[in-house]
Amino acid sequence: MVDKKKYQTRKNKEKSLIRLFIGIVAIFLINLIVSQVYLRFDLTQEKRYTLSDATIQMLKELDDYAYFKVYLEGDFPAGFKRLRNETQDMLEEFKAHSHYIEYTFINPSGVADNKKRETLIQELVKKGLQPTNLHVNKKDGNSQILIFPGIILEYKGYEIPIELLNTQMGVSPERILNNSVETLEFNLASALLKIQDNKKPTVAFLDGHGELKGAYVADIVKSLNEFYILGSLRIDGRMSSVFAVDTITQKVLDKPIIDALIIAQPTKAFSESDKYVIDQYIMHGGKVFWLIDPVIANMDSLKNSSQTVALKNELNLDDQLFKYGVRLNSNLLLDLNSRSIPIVTGMIGKQAQQELLPWLYFPVLMPQSQHPIVRNLNSIMTEFPSTLDTVAVNNVKKTILLKSSLYSRLVATPAVIDLALLEEQPDAANYQAPPQDIVVLLDGRFKSLFANRITPALKDKFSLPPRKNESEKTSMLVSADGDIIKNQIHYNQHYPLPLGFDQFTRRTYGNKDFIINAMNYLCQDNGLINIRSREITLRLLDKNKVEKNKILIQIFNVFTPLILMLFLGLILTYIKKVRYTVK
Repeated sequence: MVDKKKYQTRKNKEKSLIRLFIGIVAIFLINLIVSQVYLRFDLTQEKRYTLSDATIQMLKELDDYAYFKVYLEGDFPAGFKRLRNETQDMLEEFKAHSHYIEYTFINPSGVADNKKRETLIQELVKKGLQPTNLHVNKKDGNSQILIFPGIILEYKGYEIPIELLNTQMGVSPERILNNSVETLEFNLASALLKIQDNKKPTVAFLDGHGELKGAYVADIVKSLNEFYILGSLRIDGRMSSVFAVDTITQKVLDKPIIDALIIAQPTKAFSESDKYVIDQYIMHGGKVFWLIDPVIANMDSLKNSSQTVALKNELNLDDQLFKYGVRLNSNLLLDLNSRSIPIVTGMIGKQAQQELLPWLYFPVLMPQSQHPIVRNLNSIMTEFPSTLDTVAVNNVKKTILLKSSLYSRLVATPAVIDLALLEEQPDAANYQAPPQDIVVLLDGRFKSLFANRITPALKDKFSLPPRKNESEKTSMLVSADGDIIKNQIHYNQHYPLPLGFDQFTRRTYGNKDFIINAMNYLCQDNGLINIRSREITLRLLDKNKVEKNKILIQIFNVFTPLILMLFLGLILTYIKKVRYTVK
């Protein structure tokens, strides 16, 4: 009997060892197989860790190491810690799709040597990263630290800055941080696209009709140069200015030579022949960004007089834009949500005293649309904008991107613009017009303005392609304010300032990002811009309840796991006792 028990015990031990060996081998084989197969599971409701197809494709096309130096490291409040951790998670996702992705986190304030720390901070500012003064509330008082919520991306010897914090005026800090998390993939992916410098689309600024050029578009030209091949274009009634030419057959081909056309605040009327060339460019799939001032009004006319008269801007474009689905109105928009301008309010001796007063003709537009062009974008500054209306056109989808606030009114032209408005306290009862449309996006198939009409005389010496009366699927944007793309000139030293920066209020608006997003939408068919439409739900704890029940929450978090483990241990002990008790 004893021998039989020993034999049974030995057999059980052998079985246990065999099971252990099989288990170890199975785990090893599973790990080996899984290491060779890409498997990641995103269980979040918003699929925040699932990269878009456009990003994945771009990562697969990398042929050299991309090194991300993230300067968001240190002892931060919870919000910035979340941004830091989300950035690391996103870079890990990038790295999972490409072995060329490398990153490191650096704390600029953690450099012990003061001189080295100051040198590093100056280098980061010079490279384009903007510092942020962060106020930290502690029990022993408040402290202030300088942080750089950004990245320097290195690729093939080139460096570009990436801002991680999407600042927005009038938005809570929690929402700003959440919006910054939402746009992480877009910011990182667009930076990679920008630095790769391959197959850049071609964008042209139209010239010949008094459009903005030189110093007034210097900053946006510099910024767009990172994404596109830029140039200027004069039509002069020639199809060959926009379309390719076969020099052997002496024929103008039906193939545009540019991917997009920017018409920036023209001041002279368009000829019918120029309108025809632009029309046929659109019919062949060309993209156009119309930045039009329907009314002639500017601050230069108020330098030597307190009054000026705003008149309709006769550009001869009304019929063309109407055919595509937009009517520009000859009016001026005044809005209580506006920028301030410096006005001399008195003299002390020989020194002029200036004061910043709100100028209602300079509305500040807060993007409300969820379209990826303007989603989570900072407010947009304008100057003497007009309004637009959309017109019913078949096969054309219209999306309003920018509107005025709830407190606005319209003035029909001709209108007297008087600086005396600055001295008046605006009555909100007079500013009750519904939100007015300023910028619209048109997507679809457009009808030609020249369908069933005689073709205007052109100056080409080549054989022309047949006229097309309906466009391919394409897109265009129409803005009822041309100043959206215009950067300010320094009032004293006369150099161009960054687009969207107001030198008088020292605020930076979202004009540059708006123009870049718009051009990315028009020119890039890889779907990258659509990443900006991703929404991550902000799930915040109730701070008051947390503070009120702080002790109870801590006790629950500490003792609940211990009680559960004790309860599980008692159950296992009871089961073991029942199973092995000799009856």
